[in-house]
Amino acid sequence: MSFVDDVLANPPAAPAIRTPDGLLTYGELACRIQRLAEVLCGNGLGPEQVCALAVVRGVDAVIAMAAVARAGGAFLALDPDLPHARLEAMCHTGGARMLVTTTALANRLTLPVDGPVVLIDQPAPPAEVVRLPQVTPRSLAYVSHTSGSTGTPNAVLVEHGGLRSYLRAIGADNGLGPETVVLQAAPIGYDASIRDVFAPLVAGGCVVLVPRAKLLRPHEFADTVRTFGVTTLLSVTPSFLGFLAGNEAATAALRTVELIVSSGESLLPFLASGGRRLLPGLLVNQYGPTECTMTSTRYPVPADPMTAADLVGRPIDGVSVWLLGPDRRPVPDGTAGEVHIGGIGVARGYGGRPGLTAERFVPDPFGPPGARLYRTGDLARRNSDGDLVYLGRMDRQLKIRGYRVDPVEIEGALLSHPAVIGAVLTAAKDERGRVALTAHVAGELADVPDAALRAHLARSLPPYMLPSRFVRIARVPTTHSGKTDRTVLAQDNENGPR
Repeated sequence: MSFVDDVLANPPAAPAIRTPDGLLTYGELACRIQRLAEVLCGNGLGPEQVCALAVVRGVDAVIAMAAVARAGGAFLALDPDLPHARLEAMCHTGGARMLVTTTALANRLTLPVDGPVVLIDQPAPPAEVVRLPQVTPRSLAYVSHTSGSTGTPNAVLVEHGGLRSYLRAIGADNGLGPETVVLQAAPIGYDASIRDVFAPLVAGGCVVLVPRAKLLRPHEFADTVRTFGVTTLLSVTPSFLGFLAGNEAATAALRTVELIVSSGESLLPFLASGGRRLLPGLLVNQYGPTECTMTSTRYPVPADPMTAADLVGRPIDGVSVWLLGPDRRPVPDGTAGEVHIGGIGVARGYGGRPGLTAERFVPDPFGPPGARLYRTGDLARRNSDGDLVYLGRMDRQLKIRGYRVDPVEIEGALLSHPAVIGAVLTAAKDERGRVALTAHVAGELADVPDAALRAHLARSLPPYMLPSRFVRIARVPTTHSGKTDRTVLAQDNENGPR
């Protein structure tokens, strides 16, 4: 069984999705999912086959994800607004063999998919009756991407067993049910959007879908919360909470929300700024990598939170967390160790990257035979209460507005500019704790303005990966051993981004 079976088990007359255009009941949702699943099966989609979805945010995107899963395939959700080169890379690394899109987008996008293209707004019925396959826990459910150090995104392969367990745990831990009304906040193509939509649907609640532009305008966000009676936000970043907190109308709307779940980056700066007092409802801080089905730990933030440590709590159901030293043995409580995550949520690995999979997904000496741990590259310690305290990353990867970014990918894109001969990225936090990127570039750049460099990057990178600032340097400084000396360049960031 898959998570879709849980969705379809809800009472047919109950409200499933609300939009500015109207209401979709669970019965209507089930019919549309089933119809598209049959079309996809009739076009050859089956287990272990990846189907890319290039559909704008809305009801069709939800139906497409569920229908692919119902047909036994794995979905790769794409944000059509990303640069075309980025979409092509994601289809390639994700192994997409089929595409679901709309007539309008099909005319604009040309993606490297060898198999059929199914138009969700004009689905042709299958030529004959098709039987949908059985979905097993080990079947591939979806593909999500993280920034890759090789210059191309890494495709993370997540199985149905982990996804179904995760969605059920989110519902149970957060008390989701038929009275829950969740506003989808995460953008399509980001794995948190799967939580936004399907955790409430698995629990029998209702999802509110509005254009993302409405969420980014505080007054329209406030109107949406009031109009639809939103009770829950399952996927908001601390940066987004801070953005809303600066507007009186949005802050008033947040006070009416019963549950807010934060994830994607450190919540500590928001708490340290006094943000908790703006949210009288339940606030939960989540932590977890894409490679472990989105969330591994949760921490209910008290009304008077401690701001001296970044608390991420304890493992959710079905997940184990170990803090290991360099010898791969557990460290004592209170001592820093690398976070290793085990349990049902651990992904299969990286598509087409067996070496990287073997490096990061290692045997679990504490679990049953065949179990694996994911090495996160994060540092944490366990306090006397048993809660995990997040201490930061061991490598250079960053979290920016909820997205994990490898600076190497941005440096590679900069070096593809004909005038750039050296590029190093550094990061700094402003007075509100937000991460901003500075690109230090060397080359014949006297006649190349910042806008031209930014436009060059925008051809292949999404907006959140674009540097806030460009600094011209005569050459890239190096250490005695010949490695880039980032500490020298980081001094340029002491006063934050300009």
